[in-house]
Amino acid sequence: MKQSLQLKFSQNLALTPQLQQSIKLLQLSSQELNQELESLLQANPLLERIDGPDGVPDIPESYTPTDQIATSAPAESATPATEEVPRVDEFGGGDDYFESFQGSNRWEEGGANNDDDNDFSFQEAVNLTLREHLLSQIKLLPLSERDQTLAMVLVDAINDDGYLDQSLEELAELLPDELEIDQLELETALKHIQNLDPPGIGARNLAECLALQLRAQPGDTPHIQLAIKVAEHHLPLLATRDYARLRKLLQCDDEVLKHVQLLVTQLNPRPGGEFSHITSDHYIQHEIVVKKVKGIWIASLNDEVVPKLRINQLYAGILKRNRESSSQYLMSQMQEAKWMIKNIQQRFSTILRVSQAIVDRQRNFFEHGEVAMRPLVLREIADELGLHESTVSRVTTRKYMLTPRGVYELKYFFGSHVATESGGACSATAIRALIKQMVGEENPKKPLSDNQITDILGKQGIVVARRTIAKYRESLQIPAANQRKSL
Repeated sequence: MKQSLQLKFSQNLALTPQLQQSIKLLQLSSQELNQELESLLQANPLLERIDGPDGVPDIPESYTPTDQIATSAPAESATPATEEVPRVDEFGGGDDYFESFQGSNRWEEGGANNDDDNDFSFQEAVNLTLREHLLSQIKLLPLSERDQTLAMVLVDAINDDGYLDQSLEELAELLPDELEIDQLELETALKHIQNLDPPGIGARNLAECLALQLRAQPGDTPHIQLAIKVAEHHLPLLATRDYARLRKLLQCDDEVLKHVQLLVTQLNPRPGGEFSHITSDHYIQHEIVVKKVKGIWIASLNDEVVPKLRINQLYAGILKRNRESSSQYLMSQMQEAKWMIKNIQQRFSTILRVSQAIVDRQRNFFEHGEVAMRPLVLREIADELGLHESTVSRVTTRKYMLTPRGVYELKYFFGSHVATESGGACSATAIRALIKQMVGEENPKKPLSDNQITDILGKQGIVVARRTIAKYRESLQIPAANQRKSL
């Protein structure tokens, strides 16, 4: 084969660093954006954040979706390096909150009544763990040192829900042989624990937990003994709503059974749950605010989540005066800072455009609620705004909108459609809302089956299969008809 040289021209799409940064910022949530900015601010001395509530985003006119969008932004600056956008309002300040312990706040002396002092300091109640709460009660019991030690051993075996994980036989085998602990001593120690607060603590199963709580109620409570009997022996029948067998076993009428059911279902299956201090790192901060202005629904940016950035004027002055002798490092940092400011503006401009397009299409939702939600797919918004579908997907993921009806993720307004007899389409969200409404209004003695719901929707012109109704019902966490039946 003869070798030869050939010259070929071709075009390839290259992701520049600026474009990569723009895509990355677009898919971040407001919290992740704030964290990303903090790291960039530490790495780039030419970029700085301005603290203070003043300042609004510079939204370029080319990004404004309609003349109806209200932005108090000034015209776009000719020099992107000096443009400023509002700062992110950091979490942590917020509204005042008061921790209570055993129903009362513990204020520092004079803190609550000193009208001349604006610093209303108070002493927060100590958040006890379940173990600490139980041990503090055990120390007050008139027990011997040996019995207190056994009770403490059992407390250490109680899980966060308040249940005793291990059997008494297993616990007895774990204790040193020289202590000569028998099972009867452990059973006595467990009885002491099961009389502590909260009621139901130290139970070995759900039936025992509920029975302990029922026994802690006043003895003259109507039908309390029947409720204990149900908790200990007939919980599966109560869970499956087999009221006919329950009436026969308890030898009672519907009215008595209804009271018994109420006594059991109002109990706490997780008595230790109130002591589980679980904190979540997931915060929701809305980027968009939707309001009705002169009869028109308008989307606007939440200024408090938009970072307010600018170029550090000291370094910028040095670079301007010594342009020829400036280091390559400072020049590259200046360019990166400009990119960041521009990409931040473009991020929020794109979010605003997409949000307004969603609001324009879902105005019936804002007027009438979920039942009026119309079908909407990402491509509709992408085609209208001249964006790629993947861009709309990034914009609507983990971005939130504050509306008069609540806070919603932008992706919430998109959904599949179901055909109607008239040839139109009905949103899946609207169908779920109709199912929820019908179940809420149904006769609890004769709940609607999935087939019945299908027939009702069919009479309204909405063609939907029974299995689809079942899927939507399960997504709403609504039990099946036989499990919704009540007396």
